[in-house]
Amino acid sequence: MISFTVTAVVFGVVFLAELPDKTALAGLVLGTRYRASYVFAGVAAAFAVHVALAVAAGSVLTLLPQQIVQALTGVLFLGGAAVLLMRKEEDEEEIRKPENQSFWKVSGAGFMLILVAEFGDLTQIMTANLAARYDDPLSVGIGAVLALWSVAAIGIVGGKALMKRIPLAVVTKVAAVLMLGLGVWSLGEAVIG
Repeated sequence: MISFTVTAVVFGVVFLAELPDKTALAGLVLGTRYRASYVFAGVAAAFAVHVALAVAAGSVLTLLPQQIVQALTGVLFLGGAAVLLMRKEEDEEEIRKPENQSFWKVSGAGFMLILVAEFGDLTQIMTANLAARYDDPLSVGIGAVLALWSVAAIGIVGGKALMKRIPLAVVTKVAAVLMLGLGVWSLGEAVIG
């Protein structure tokens, strides 16, 4: 049976912890370039995998080698920044055409980015700890998944709204700089940590 109290507590804690995280930025970046529903499908699937791992493993996930995860995340963000900076200018209408955005390509990109970037992240460890504390994996899992999906949706929708007001070239350059900063920060944590 699902405990709505546990679900609500987990939702609140995970939502607030994830809101300022790099995932909202990743969703925003992907949301400016691709069909929102495709991005959300990939991101949502990755979060479901993360929550399942966290709930199944309990607090054991806190023992994973954080430096390796940070280094891989840093490399992925630097790669994403490079792709954005090296991409030729495209007409905004061309980017919005569905034939340029296959479901599997877009959702796969969202899935892989979140799967790697969020592995061993604070909210995954927090979810594992909450699962161990409450001994109610279903309620904890539902609360965590709904919180993560909500943050992702806010980021993706924010990306679409942003694109209506600011030219895509500006959004792309700012996103590349932010991803470059996140990449350097993640690699720095890997080296220092």
